[in-house]
Amino acid sequence: MSRVRVLVGTRKGAFILTSDATRERWDVSGPHFGGWEIYHVTGSPANPDRLYASQSGGWFGQLIQRSDDGGETWQPVGNEFAYEGVPGTHQWYDGSLRPWEFTRVWHLEPSLTDPDTVYAGIQDAALFRSTDGGQKWQELPGLREHGSGPSWQPGAGGLCLHTILLDPSAPERMFVAISAAGVFRTDDAGQTWRPVNRGLRSEGIPDQDAEVGHCVHRIAMHPSRPDVLFMQKHWDVMRSDDAGESWYEISGNLPTDFGFPIAVHSHEPDTVYVVPIKSDYEHFVPDGKLRVYRSRTGGNEWEALTNGLPQRDCYVNVLRDAMAVDSLDPCGVYFGTTGGQVYASADAGDSWAPIVRDLPSVLSVEVQTLP
Repeated sequence: MSRVRVLVGTRKGAFILTSDATRERWDVSGPHFGGWEIYHVTGSPANPDRLYASQSGGWFGQLIQRSDDGGETWQPVGNEFAYEGVPGTHQWYDGSLRPWEFTRVWHLEPSLTDPDTVYAGIQDAALFRSTDGGQKWQELPGLREHGSGPSWQPGAGGLCLHTILLDPSAPERMFVAISAAGVFRTDDAGQTWRPVNRGLRSEGIPDQDAEVGHCVHRIAMHPSRPDVLFMQKHWDVMRSDDAGESWYEISGNLPTDFGFPIAVHSHEPDTVYVVPIKSDYEHFVPDGKLRVYRSRTGGNEWEALTNGLPQRDCYVNVLRDAMAVDSLDPCGVYFGTTGGQVYASADAGDSWAPIVRDLPSVLSVEVQTLP
């Protein structure tokens, strides 16, 4: 029988939740790295026992941890990120008016086929790759060398590269999202990049239709249809049907189109999930009601999913990396809140239950479906 492993990164450590295919009873392991911010913890699609975690703290800086036994034990690996080939450099200057500072790893994205290859999105926005299981890291400099680089501006969370999507049908194609610059695509394995933001409009920047400068919060795709992308933006839920060449709004009847996460059903490419919050300065759910919204039509028509979720006096947020799906049938959907709850639905969102409560504030949720 299949098993499910939910990997949770929080403000004060990582937690690993496991269950069988019924997803009714959960075992909790943790905290791993107690007291540390774990911005992201994820597993390799090519080896379910290989996990990576981004461990950071204000006193001791950034570490990468790796487990080869499903989180039973961990070891620090390759914590010398290299800007321009200089190990351990924490600041790099490109001759413009902006110094590029290495602050933290926001997101780790393991290769779909090679457990030793993993990508890291960092702050300030840059993309790194390791091909030896995280021991050594090198920047893919073509991204920051794009001519727009000096004009990138930080979002409220910093100038962070927070999303990395690998195209399963085209190994040399990759998408990244940067707050607040936008979405960029490479078709040559990261050597060159170009912005793919046509159709995005952002108030508060000099040119609302600019090529870059858009605060993208998260992008998602279904692996069977990688040319179709879904986006939760700083205001607006968007969709692209041509691999980012153009975008159009699908916010439809959402109560608010501001939010952070977005996820796609594992078996239904047109079923999409978002968690709206009230506004860009009131980072909590509207009306004190925690509601996940689901569209079965690829956007525009949305339904509120409330069964099992608190519908009064709830003022939590769900962050950009804190929602994920499993690959079981029916599809399981999971999200974590800034209040420390992790909710799960074993029926594609029709009903929900907390599988753990009272954790530190949740930063990320990833799910592995295990044999």
